[in-house]
Amino acid sequence: MKYNLKAFALAALAFAATPAYAQDFGSQPIRMIVGVAAGGATDVTARIIAQKMSADLGVPVLVENRTGAFFEPAYREVTNAQPDGHTIFMISASTTVTQPGRKDFAYDIRKLEAIAEVSEGPFILTARKTLPVKTVAELVAYGKANPGKLSFGSGGGAGSSLSLAAELFRLRTGVTIINVPYKGAANALTDLLGGHIDAMFDALPVQVPQVKSGGVLGLAVTSAKRSPALPDVPTMIESGFKDFEAYNYFGLLATPGTPKPVIAKLRGAVLKAVAAPDVVAEFEKQGMNPVGGTSEAFAKMLAEDLERWTKVIKEAGIEPQ
Repeated sequence: MKYNLKAFALAALAFAATPAYAQDFGSQPIRMIVGVAAGGATDVTARIIAQKMSADLGVPVLVENRTGAFFEPAYREVTNAQPDGHTIFMISASTTVTQPGRKDFAYDIRKLEAIAEVSEGPFILTARKTLPVKTVAELVAYGKANPGKLSFGSGGGAGSSLSLAAELFRLRTGVTIINVPYKGAANALTDLLGGHIDAMFDALPVQVPQVKSGGVLGLAVTSAKRSPALPDVPTMIESGFKDFEAYNYFGLLATPGTPKPVIAKLRGAVLKAVAAPDVVAEFEKQGMNPVGGTSEAFAKMLAEDLERWTKVIKEAGIEPQ
């Protein structure tokens, strides 16, 4: 496992011990843009981090939801902002995979300034509690017995990481599914709880309490090992799909051209936020691992993830729209 809580805690303490950076955010609030609706995992994570960053930087860090097709309103808001660190972008894996799924997409995530990765964890496959299955194998059998009737909700819409996880399920199982797009995962979860769709892939933060309460069936996580947050839920690998491994992540980006001292100060606030004991405990409860790390490492990871999902899109035969 790549996470080293001691390492990023020490990094945060070291950062706190250095002289203050030249950047002074004054009294102007920092806007943390989220490209999906309130209530989803990205929004939940943003609000946790925004509160900590606000206390550290001494200015309000306000979460603003800018929803819209393919994260374009959020991208536009951040790209066109003044490069002074007062507008930042909380992204998830879905934000990254939108790019290869779109023809002539107006934005390139690699051109935004990486601040730091916040947290990372697997996706989880859940099903409505009234579906007559208890395992992934039974879900596959149900899908094959009811061809074209098994519906998967995809938070973030067509081409999102959750949508591609459903497509990967189709590829690996041979089950024909109906991939139902939603603006956000919270909307898909509402329909799953209401029995209007059969299953969905989602990030763990929102799904963990639903699985524990019995609101949905937790069938499998997409990591190599089981999640401590849901130790009774097997992995997709344990469920018989050896090449089914995928991760969600959250991280912060800034407007292109934001000066390095500004990025450094924002990164320092993120490092301290993800090292805070209550944040670590909250992330662990949600099945997510705090990351931190350098801006350069986050930029490299984004480029690699972009390449990985581009290959999945090609394998699935999905034509960029």
